[in-house]
Amino acid sequence: METCRELERGRREIRERAWDDAFRSLSLADEATTLDVDDLEALALAACMSGRDEQYLDALERAHGTCIDRDDGPRAARFAFWIGLRLLLRGDAGPATGWLGRARRLVDAIEAPSVEEGYLLIPDAERELRAGAPEASEETALRAVEIGRRFGDPDLTAAARHVQGRATIAGGRVDQGLGLLDEVMVAVTKDEVSPFLTGLIYCSVIETCRRACAFRRASEWTTALSRWCDRQPQMVPFTGTCLVHRARIKRRRGEWSDALDEARRARSRFERGTEKRPPSAAFYEQAEVHRLRGEFREAERGFRDASKWGGDAQPGLSLLRLAQGKRGDAVGGIRRALDAESDPLARARLLPAWVEISLAAGETGAARRAVHELEEIADRFDAEALQAMACHARGALELADGDVASALKALSRARTLWDRVEAPYRVARVRELLAAACRALGDRDGQRLELEAARAEYERLGAAPDLRRLDATGAERGGGGDHPLTSRQLEVLRLVAAGNTNREIADELVLSEKTIERHVSNIFGRLHVSSRVAATAYAYEHDLIPRV
Repeated sequence: METCRELERGRREIRERAWDDAFRSLSLADEATTLDVDDLEALALAACMSGRDEQYLDALERAHGTCIDRDDGPRAARFAFWIGLRLLLRGDAGPATGWLGRARRLVDAIEAPSVEEGYLLIPDAERELRAGAPEASEETALRAVEIGRRFGDPDLTAAARHVQGRATIAGGRVDQGLGLLDEVMVAVTKDEVSPFLTGLIYCSVIETCRRACAFRRASEWTTALSRWCDRQPQMVPFTGTCLVHRARIKRRRGEWSDALDEARRARSRFERGTEKRPPSAAFYEQAEVHRLRGEFREAERGFRDASKWGGDAQPGLSLLRLAQGKRGDAVGGIRRALDAESDPLARARLLPAWVEISLAAGETGAARRAVHELEEIADRFDAEALQAMACHARGALELADGDVASALKALSRARTLWDRVEAPYRVARVRELLAAACRALGDRDGQRLELEAARAEYERLGAAPDLRRLDATGAERGGGGDHPLTSRQLEVLRLVAAGNTNREIADELVLSEKTIERHVSNIFGRLHVSSRVAATAYAYEHDLIPRV
């Protein structure tokens, strides 16, 4: 009688998604009697959702064995698939391949068409996607979708449609792919999909949206994931990932203190023993906030921990090195990261930093190539945030080259786009560049307004390095601040005043001689002079030449 009560209690707790309680109740029933396949499956689910991975696999293996004994090939194949998938997700490739092979053998022995055929197409589609064959992956996933529909299996249909959407995005049809993922998420949010698969799809879709720079969708689905997690306080998987996604969103929105809190909460799950591996992405998010706030020691530690636990420290680490004045290290780090990455969307995450570092290091040619590649990616995948990155990078490059009109056009577009995707820090960085462009055009009111707006945002965010840069720029101009030159033009003017030829200046700044000629011409126009001698005299008269 007691066994029966524990079993009924466990079944009720499964329905209530009280996963920890359900595991205890069903485990007690399991100790007292032999559970049937349905209850073993429930025990496995409770173990999985309460973070007991080994007990999850053990219950599935027992259910698989029971189905083999009963000559229930289709269900045995289904359990073998889930065992293989879990092993694959945690990186145990050999055992995973063995279990998926067993599932395939069982399916091949089934004479009639079965839904399990569709499940076994999912690993194939994932493998094709990882191998850089999105068209093949999309086709395989679509076959699985059709099988799921034919058998009325919501789990298979959702899982396959989710892979199809990701493959479509990888193939460059972003809007269509996001539409497919939206369709999947309708089923997920309506609880039409099993709990474990729901969590997997949530995390994968949010990460895909982030990689495709579909930030608004990523925010929406992260909010939905948070609600789903909150309804299941005893759930262990997926909650840490949810916190990392929330940290990313808050950092982008300029809610830096809240982002740090979310990342710390994700880390604390590991420190309390709730999760087996520390979340490397949480370390990275903490490090990025520390970098932006000028807390360089903490940032260094965070990037190191992110790398230690299997994550990537780029591009944040190279930007940290740039802020520390270590340009060589910054160049080497970001170049290595780009050399190791071939995926266009992953490269898009690195290219803006490469442009910034290249311009700071005087490698204008490298910056120009990076801008061109970023623009090609933005055109191919057509997301607002990608367009913002490309316009921002183009504006910075044109400003460095002295083409102020082109810079203004690109930067104005970047400001609008960054504002749309709720990225206030990026808006402030663009406005700082716009101030430099206004200054080059002699628009002092425009310069002042843009700088005031940028400074106000930096102060709100606590962006100490950016505030120091603004202060240093003002101090450098001091009594000679009443001039219309960009920082690059001022650099060229100082070399002109030192008696260097255009060729020598080009070599010094690692620019083309044609670019230097354009800079010199623009300098003459801005200063209303007609010769190098007159420009030199202006520089001395206005204290633009450092005193020795």
